[in-house]
Amino acid sequence: MPNPDHTIAYFSLEIGIDPRIPTYSGGLGVLAGDTIHAAADLGLPMIGITLLYRKGYFTQSLDEAGRQHEAPTAWVPEELVEEMPPRTYVPIEGRTVHVRAFRRLVTGVGGHVVPVYFLDTDIERNDPRDREITHSLYAGDHPHRIKQEAVLGIAGRRMVRALGYDATCFHMNEGHGCFLTVELLSEHLSRHRTFSIGPDAIDWVRRQCVFTTHTPVEAGHDRFDVRAVKGIIGEHPVFDRPDLIGGTGVLNTTRLALNLSRYANGVARKHGEVSRAMFPGYAIDSVTNGVHHLTWTCPAMRGLFDRFAPDWRSNPSDLRKALGIPSADLRTAREAARSALIDAAGERGARLEAGAFTIGFARRATAYKRPELLFCDPERLRTLARRFGPIQIVFAGKAHPHDGRGKEILRSVHDAAEALREHVRVAILPNYDIALAGTLIAGCDLWLNTPIPPMEASGTSGMKAALNGVPSLSTPDGWWLEGCVEGVTGWGIEGEASSDAALARVHAQSLYDKLERSILPMFREDVEGWAGVMRSAIAINGSYFTTQRMLRDYVLRAYLN
Repeated sequence: MPNPDHTIAYFSLEIGIDPRIPTYSGGLGVLAGDTIHAAADLGLPMIGITLLYRKGYFTQSLDEAGRQHEAPTAWVPEELVEEMPPRTYVPIEGRTVHVRAFRRLVTGVGGHVVPVYFLDTDIERNDPRDREITHSLYAGDHPHRIKQEAVLGIAGRRMVRALGYDATCFHMNEGHGCFLTVELLSEHLSRHRTFSIGPDAIDWVRRQCVFTTHTPVEAGHDRFDVRAVKGIIGEHPVFDRPDLIGGTGVLNTTRLALNLSRYANGVARKHGEVSRAMFPGYAIDSVTNGVHHLTWTCPAMRGLFDRFAPDWRSNPSDLRKALGIPSADLRTAREAARSALIDAAGERGARLEAGAFTIGFARRATAYKRPELLFCDPERLRTLARRFGPIQIVFAGKAHPHDGRGKEILRSVHDAAEALREHVRVAILPNYDIALAGTLIAGCDLWLNTPIPPMEASGTSGMKAALNGVPSLSTPDGWWLEGCVEGVTGWGIEGEASSDAALARVHAQSLYDKLERSILPMFREDVEGWAGVMRSAIAINGSYFTTQRMLRDYVLRAYLN
């Protein structure tokens, strides 16, 4: 383990550690929060650095036509996080922008505490323009994003010093934290009274930095015009080094982070391969993501695990003992999880049926995740319901406010739900967040994931489902390539094609075939067989795909190097 006198500083533009603190938008932030919780469980000397979003990401509502509407998220930071005394600053467009930090303590299962610091520019002494920098997550244009990332990386590093931490390892969770390396370079150059970035300066920064990329497509990596960066942050010799920033006149945040990190990784084995192909010449390892077992196991399943795997809270690998849980006990816990979902849906105006086979699909509404795939043959769904009994689908997810295609997807799901109304119930639950996710995932019978391979870097919702005994039906991508044991932990959607449209047809056919020939017959006619799949999902996938295992991988491969 790292020296307890030194600190791992974990930088992430979003961290979701509590449903009441809306400083996350989706998978990246939830993973960061799970990482913090696992660090507390393991007793790691880690701190989290992120931004304080007073307006959150956004609160979603859906009208009667399925159109998404966005509103700021109402919360009072001062009621949930503690303001800290130190102040620091970052230069923005020639102005001094003052930055403060709020702290939230996360306590692990053994009592170890990991603090998360939320950086805030909404201070009276700042220019009104600068007070808004940290108001909203993923809002605004490129200049606004540069400002936010400068606060995270530059002011974040300065705040770590101001708070008195002796940080010896800086972990950048995605390229958003890349300006941290600029600040570290500034420290070295200032110490040696030079403006020239030599090999010794690069080596000094690299020895301290670790970088994780989450994006398997080129378009997802931030590229900023260098002139715009200089106009916002100011001149710096690194901005005149195309070999470090990734190109002439362009700052590629991922390449800057790769060039100035001693270790880099993707978030699943396949994603590591994809990343090495995207960025040839870089040594990019892979550490498959995980989820925090205590956060994502529903109350009924926690009680079951306490009985049959008593040490699972501190040692989630003990969940392999789930193979010994009697079927009757497992079904009782699953019924309790189902009841909680029915209640949560009812609170949002949707009615679910206790005896219906329930398929869950909840994630960001965007084209590559293909949420419409399940609805592409409504007659096939009706036939399955007539043959195997009632089927219901629970859908949730937000589209980015500027993603017109994502909003179209939400409307198309709404239209499909209306068309299926008399035969297959579809409940669309608004404002998907951490609290709803925990109830929704645990209360389903089957978790569906349909991304276009290899565009899902990892995915973690299926891992959360597995912890609750919910098997997955998914395309072979991300973590599912490692977690799928056909007919044992879940099922794979199979097939290949030369175009996305043809692939959608092939995958839809496979999806329906798996439901008709394997999944629904087992669920309805082979109670013990289904219980065996639930047990295997917990024992094989739930016990392994945890952030405890993930962080141990980081300790051995990255933090100790």
